[in-house]
Amino acid sequence: MKIFAKRLKQQTLHLGVSNAEAARRAGLAERRFNNYCNDEREPDLATLVRIAKALETTPDRLLGAGEAPERGPRETLLDRLTSAARVLPITELELVTIQTEAVAAKHKAAPGKS
Repeated sequence: MKIFAKRLKQQTLHLGVSNAEAARRAGLAERRFNNYCNDEREPDLATLVRIAKALETTPDRLLGAGEAPERGPRETLLDRLTSAARVLPITELELVTIQTEAVAAKHKAAPGKS
């Protein structure tokens, strides 16, 4: 299942997470996750579903079924932000949300300025 290994690597890169972090999010040992990334083993269905959920994608996408259209840099950054935010404790998530809203309000008030 070379496509699965390829897609697994692509999705971790897309989200900006290491294999160790991806494994942790999926509840797997890092070595086991690396075996999947290196096409040395194949996950069972339950594990495939856990990995897909942890990596903010679908089993179909990881298996190469139902090709999704290419996503631009903005969508990629939004995916990374969402993925990172999901693992934050509520107090830190509130802080990040307030900071993000402040930056967004600044850009609404003065579009085009950084």
